[in-house]
Amino acid sequence: METPLTRLVGVRHPIVQTGMGWVAGPRLVSATANAGALGILASATMTVDRLREAIREVKSRTDAPFGVNLRADAADAGDRVGVMIAEGVRVASFALAPSRELITALKDAGVVVVPSIGARRHAEKVAAWGADAVIVQGGEGGGHTGEVATTVLLPQVVDAVGIPVVAAGGFHDGRGLVAALAYGAAGIAMGTRFLLTSDSTVPDAVKARYLAATVRDVTVTRAVDGLPHRMLRTELVAELENAGRTRALAHALRRAAGFRRLSGLTWRQLVRDGLSLRHGKDLTWSQVLLAANTPMLLKSAMVDGRTDLGVMASGQVAGVIDDLPSCAELVERIMAQAAQTLSGLSVGGASMPA
Repeated sequence: METPLTRLVGVRHPIVQTGMGWVAGPRLVSATANAGALGILASATMTVDRLREAIREVKSRTDAPFGVNLRADAADAGDRVGVMIAEGVRVASFALAPSRELITALKDAGVVVVPSIGARRHAEKVAAWGADAVIVQGGEGGGHTGEVATTVLLPQVVDAVGIPVVAAGGFHDGRGLVAALAYGAAGIAMGTRFLLTSDSTVPDAVKARYLAATVRDVTVTRAVDGLPHRMLRTELVAELENAGRTRALAHALRRAAGFRRLSGLTWRQLVRDGLSLRHGKDLTWSQVLLAANTPMLLKSAMVDGRTDLGVMASGQVAGVIDDLPSCAELVERIMAQAAQTLSGLSVGGASMPA
């Protein structure tokens, strides 16, 4: 299926695997790329040296295009961009809007720039700065999310910008792909659906927790870092929501100390990163620290398998996913279902109830 997205990045299918921290590593990204979709390597939880190694590992596993997700506000963003350019990475994606200068530097090097946005005005801004496409995530999506549903936000963005728009938030099958295309999108991006594949390195016990979840088990909470965060309701979420300020601060300090050892950040840098995520919100000090070390909370679940201690970011679609296909099986299934759905909608092919 050819769309403006497939032509832009050079993949066979208009499907994107999002850059999930601790999840979107070389194995998942290369499996996605080999399946004909666009895999995005998550770099925020990697050092610059580890990012270079991960890129080279993906390249050793596939000849297909892939991308790297970056934090535009990271102190070493320039170094990471330099590694991407030197290693010939095809696509740069961003969880936060990159600056005009960063977009220009990447485009001058031939890298396709695809920021993720959650509001029409953000899409308009990055499009004016030269972004090649945008991923627009509605409120159904996992992790930090907004309040506007994909079905409302997506057509707004499609109408507002003249670049390819990729729809995220609530997608897991071929019917969703067709729906997104009908709204004017050039493809879909999925996180939770790719997390729940056999190619994902997430521990089996964690995958089982996701598979057992119902739609009601996926919640939005501000208890972790003061911002709306969609995730599975776990023991940690309940503890943070019920904790007083003193207890929450002690918990945050313990986690922050662990993240410092892993990342090499100083306390000053850790607090600075946390404050950068405030977005004008009146966060407590525990929320500032938790915001800074959210990667450590994710690692507890996604790497260590501690569903009782970690954050399990999740889209609402977790409640309707019940299997663990390979990336190849998943992409093939989505495209087959999309073709079948389109065939049923063709002139003379659809029937209306009496």
